[in-house]
Amino acid sequence: MTINPFDILKNAQKIQEQMGALQEKLAGITATGSAGGGMAEVELNGRMELLAIRLAPEAVNPQETEMLQDLIIAAYNNAMEKIKEVIPREMSALTGIAMPGFPGLS
Repeated sequence: MTINPFDILKNAQKIQEQMGALQEKLAGITATGSAGGGMAEVELNGRMELLAIRLAPEAVNPQETEMLQDLIIAAYNNAMEKIKEVIPREMSALTGIAMPGFPGLS
């Protein structure tokens, strides 16, 4: 069996295009999770980005609710950025192949 390197390149380009389309699709998918009988809710998209946090007034001091929601979103997104940097390095170390980014998370 002969392997044509050009066929491998074509397949790699096709896969890369499909991954780009998948990432676009994931950005448009959302899910909402809740806890405490709806006292706390979070909304994520398919790229694992935190879009919103809603806290019931009885769960926190009403004057601090908006600031607390913003701080939690910023902290979560900061942690996700760090994970996005670590995953490709770990995948590369495991496979020996340079990974530019993790599918769905770039």
